[in-house]
Amino acid sequence: MKITSFTPIVTEKSTVLILGSMPGKKSLDLQQYYAHSQNSFWQIMGAICGANSDLPYADRVQQLNEGGIAVWDVLKHCEREGSLDSAIRSDSEVPNDFEQFLETYPMISHIFFNGQKAEKSFRKKVWPNLFSQIRDRITLTTLPSTSPANTQQTREKKIEIWQEKITAVLQTP
Repeated sequence: MKITSFTPIVTEKSTVLILGSMPGKKSLDLQQYYAHSQNSFWQIMGAICGANSDLPYADRVQQLNEGGIAVWDVLKHCEREGSLDSAIRSDSEVPNDFEQFLETYPMISHIFFNGQKAEKSFRKKVWPNLFSQIRDRITLTTLPSTSPANTQQTREKKIEIWQEKITAVLQTP
């Protein structure tokens, strides 16, 4: 089934961009990033910028905006059954327009990938096509997936890793 990602959460003051691969079924149904209740994303954002999972979605988005954190997905379109990244058909992947996006938001200096699939798709479909002046200003870091399917780390360990890496970048002048 062909699916389409969302528009980004971003403001002119965003310095960090967090990229997933493609929203899962629950997120697509609710039209909200990371809507699955077992996904650790909003608990992590709560620890980093106060965008706690118990806040209404609009308030979480506002907290991200105020914290300088943008959220988007690598893929604009793809074909996938279910919600797992492993079910994405690689020949169906169409990336979002990062050239235009990163030109429009020049304060973004660091991209964090929410898991390996996002990182692999970005490095294959996007990174080689970006202007060198954009590549020169961007640092790429892969973090453990916040998906409940990622059982390699506990939720607490994911929070610790994400908080350490992202907070260090947000605190850098």
